[in-house]
Amino acid sequence: MVNVLHEAASALDVLFTPLRMGLLLSGVLFGLMAGVIPGLGGIAALALLLPFTFGMDPYSAMAILMGLAAAISHGDVIPAVLFGMPGTVGCAATVMDGYPMAKRGEAGRALGAAFSSSLIGGLIGAIILGFTIPIISPIVLFFQSPELLAVCVFGMTLAASLSGNAPMKGVVAALLGLLLSMVGEDSQSGTLRFTVGTLYLWNGIPIVPVALGIFAVPELCDIMINRRAIARDARLDLTKGQWQGWKDSASHWSLVVRTGALGAVCAMVPGIGAPVIDWIAYGHAIKTEKGAAQSFGKGDVRGVIAAESSTNAREGGSLVTTIAFGVPGQPSMAILLGAFLIQGIVPGPDMLTKHLDLTYTIVWSLTLANVFGTLICFGLANQFARLSTLRYSLLLPIVMTLVYIGAFEGQHSWGDIVALLIFGTAGWVMKRAGWPRPPLVLGFVLGKLIERYMFISVERYGWDWLTDWFVLLMFAASILSVARPLLSLRGERLWQLRALSFGRPAISVASIFASFVLVIFVCSLGIEWSWPFAAKLMPETVSLFGIVFAASLFASETFSRRISIGETRRERTTEPPGMDGEIGYGDLADREIYLRALKYFIWIYGVLLISVLIGFVPALVLSALLFMRWQGSERWPIALAVSFGLFAFLWLVFDHLVHEAWPPSLAGNIFPQLRTYSPWF
Repeated sequence: MVNVLHEAASALDVLFTPLRMGLLLSGVLFGLMAGVIPGLGGIAALALLLPFTFGMDPYSAMAILMGLAAAISHGDVIPAVLFGMPGTVGCAATVMDGYPMAKRGEAGRALGAAFSSSLIGGLIGAIILGFTIPIISPIVLFFQSPELLAVCVFGMTLAASLSGNAPMKGVVAALLGLLLSMVGEDSQSGTLRFTVGTLYLWNGIPIVPVALGIFAVPELCDIMINRRAIARDARLDLTKGQWQGWKDSASHWSLVVRTGALGAVCAMVPGIGAPVIDWIAYGHAIKTEKGAAQSFGKGDVRGVIAAESSTNAREGGSLVTTIAFGVPGQPSMAILLGAFLIQGIVPGPDMLTKHLDLTYTIVWSLTLANVFGTLICFGLANQFARLSTLRYSLLLPIVMTLVYIGAFEGQHSWGDIVALLIFGTAGWVMKRAGWPRPPLVLGFVLGKLIERYMFISVERYGWDWLTDWFVLLMFAASILSVARPLLSLRGERLWQLRALSFGRPAISVASIFASFVLVIFVCSLGIEWSWPFAAKLMPETVSLFGIVFAASLFASETFSRRISIGETRRERTTEPPGMDGEIGYGDLADREIYLRALKYFIWIYGVLLISVLIGFVPALVLSALLFMRWQGSERWPIALAVSFGLFAFLWLVFDHLVHEAWPPSLAGNIFPQLRTYSPWF
């Protein structure tokens, strides 16, 4: 113990030099910028920074890399709160309450709560990392494939908790997400599943366009429909709100500590990555906080606190297995392993003995980076919060440009944009029909893990693993987690079968979408029939359950004697059945709502068509200019100034810093000389 304390103090002394502190701060600034740009994320940012560590000593390299890794979680809060657009998929749960707060004019409070809870969560993760490293070996080695499968299944049961008062819809949405996760080549049998003959789908659907499509595109559509700024009240809380957010985190310190520790512990389990941890913490908060089931998803600051404290704590947890075993706890940690190899360091027992001072340099870097990142964000939050008061005609094209580029980071293909638009359309229909969207993303993220651990468990242990005490305990908790919200529905709300009347069906958005989902499950079952056993085991199971639950929902939505969401003006302004924020369009008639939505989707699909013709970046700048001038009626000087600023940003960041390889356009293929002048064509 004395040796550990000595090495920790020595590492702090090594880190406190002007050069290394400067590098740490540079990493923090770069991480904040990367977090603000949707889709860039920790993997791409660390990969960009990795070549600069050549020639550095190990302590300096760890300082700049950990500064970036810690700051990503602070930066991605900003688009999540202000625009309902997660900067990274690990920040999706923050959208649920942060964005509704911004729409109420409480952006400052939401950002303050997010930054402060993120700071505390990051410190908790660093503390757990520092104290866990010497004793971690037996804990991590306990988790084999059956235990990991049980943990993932338990995570799936959060679908009911994340569905508000529509748990059945949440379960069906999660099953749909599971099915979508199985698109691509099956790793066990090599079977191509649901690829519809396209090379793009061989590796599966990337998570980035799915998350941005499900969450960001529908919110931007609502801005287009309402035609007003995000913050409905022009009076922002700003500085006062930030301090209120800090007080909120202090008053809910127990929640911060619990979810921070939960995030760090979950991150220690390989495979339970960033896209899952925030939802696990969010679901935990729903079940443990008083009144959370009714208020979460509608602008409850506790939802922001739970999501952010766990999100930032995961860095410390994932570093435990990365350092001790060379097993990256999340994808971004694989880049850190590359930095170890560049420095000639082998992760494993040596990191706990010979290189213990370097290990604690990582701990101190993580701690200080969280402090620096929080202070910088507090200083700039006022300026960021003012973005929520911008006119929709200025904000919408800029944010949509970032969404397009963020989605493109999936597989750097035109297919990424197509996937974004398809999931964006589905996300808006789900929101309109009262279907919760978070369970779909949760099922999509966990699907591959569940299938992989299931196959390994059966191949290695037969079915004997089902008798393991930990597996049985987790499965029992999973059943209870799903059953509780379903059994809590009383009277006419039980199983959503309310006063069935088979005499006269009622057609609504909800019933049409339920029938569409049912058709998907039926068709998928027919397609899966001829596949090998290893390839069809999970898809067939998911499809069968999906048919049963989707059929019951279709009957409920079509034949029940009740008004479905969106049928009347009064219903539109009340809370939706799912935990998905407010559905409020004021006094707009249905015809006007759908007309404005149609114009929005024609615009975003039109951007794709123009991009194919003249190039991705020129189309984004041109479409932004045309939108501001003719849809938003902005004056030419303003529209040109904003378009030029957008052009300069894309040119500087993606052409000269990131060196992005843009997809070829039809104009570039016809006139190859265009590509010699600019990679945009």
